[in-house]
Amino acid sequence: MSTIVLLTMTGLGLGALYFLIASGLSLIFGLMDVLNFAHGALLSIGAYGTWWAASGNLPGAGPGGAGFALAVLFGTAVGTVAAVLLELAVVRPLYTRPREQVLATVGVGLAVPALLSGIWGPDALTFPGPEALSGTFGLLGAHVPVNRLVLIAAAVVVLVALRLFLGRTRHGLVVRAGVEDRAMVTALGIDVRRAFTLVFAIGGCVAALGGALGGLYFGSVDPRQGTSLLIFAFVVVVTGGMGSVTGAAVAAVVIGLVQQFANYYTAAGLGDLAVVVLLGALLLVRPRGLTGRLA
Repeated sequence: MSTIVLLTMTGLGLGALYFLIASGLSLIFGLMDVLNFAHGALLSIGAYGTWWAASGNLPGAGPGGAGFALAVLFGTAVGTVAAVLLELAVVRPLYTRPREQVLATVGVGLAVPALLSGIWGPDALTFPGPEALSGTFGLLGAHVPVNRLVLIAAAVVVLVALRLFLGRTRHGLVVRAGVEDRAMVTALGIDVRRAFTLVFAIGGCVAALGGALGGLYFGSVDPRQGTSLLIFAFVVVVTGGMGSVTGAAVAAVVIGLVQQFANYYTAAGLGDLAVVVLLGALLLVRPRGLTGRLA
């Protein structure tokens, strides 16, 4: 029983991390029709920004308490700024040229890990998290890492916030309207480009937050972490339905649990294969994924 509880909580924590990455990816694609292959780079920037700040390089930041919260805030802010710069300098000039857009984001996605590797080296760096989040708590006989709860809580907050943004705020409605009829919205005097930049900023913010909290989950950061996690983020987005934030949340939970249970009860590494098989089987039955709509 304790093993099942531990695997379930670990799977939910991993699913929460996948959702933090995939939600921004799904949001950007669903609202802007942009496949951002540099999304993993934004995660890496957030992770390294948090690591740098928590290592004592930022005044007031550190590995414990309020200092760590400040480090996470700093890393998330750096990732958000990077996302805005990416949209303004790379994506915006190529909105009408999707092929070049994909190639440009792929290039950025390869360049950023190389840059991080050149500055801090290719090896993994120990993530300086607070001691309070490095322990465990008892649940039905299992000793569950506390940081899993942090990831799950963050994912729930992000899901609620994104749904409120899309359905209850003026900016969310403007973006949705701009996707449906950009010319009409522009004719009403609304600058759709600013709204699209805001969406990119939100997507980058969530990805950077995922990178910051992902350091807690893995206990380290490395330049290729964002690239490897981006693969599973795409699996989550496709499984949940392209453009559906709610679908991404459901898919992330399913994929996280399948991966953990398959890795434990079969051979190590077969969890990744099980996820791919699950995706293939789902697409045969539901080609548009679980939902296939923006919600």
